[in-house]
Amino acid sequence: MHIKILGKGCKNCDKLAQNAKTAAEDLGIDATIEKVTDLDDIVNYGVMKTPALVVDESLKSQGKVLAVSQIRKLLT
Repeated sequence: MHIKILGKGCKNCDKLAQNAKTAAEDLGIDATIEKVTDLDDIVNYGVMKTPALVVDESLKSQGKVLAVSQIRKLLT
C-alpha cells in the first residue's frame, strides 16, 4: 500500500503522517508513507486544503488531521 501525505511540511502534516503510520502498523499493513511537498504535485490531486491523505492514488481526505481510528477505517 502506498500512502501519501500532501502538504508543505507543517506540524499538521507531520501529525497526519504519524497517524497514518500508526494506523497501518495497527492493521499489520505493509505501507510506504511518502510526504509530497511540491505544490504542483499537490494541486494535481485537486487538493485545495492541506494536509491531505492519498491512499493508492485515491484522495481520501483534505484539510484536516484524521485520527488513527479514522485512518484505520479508510485503510480497510
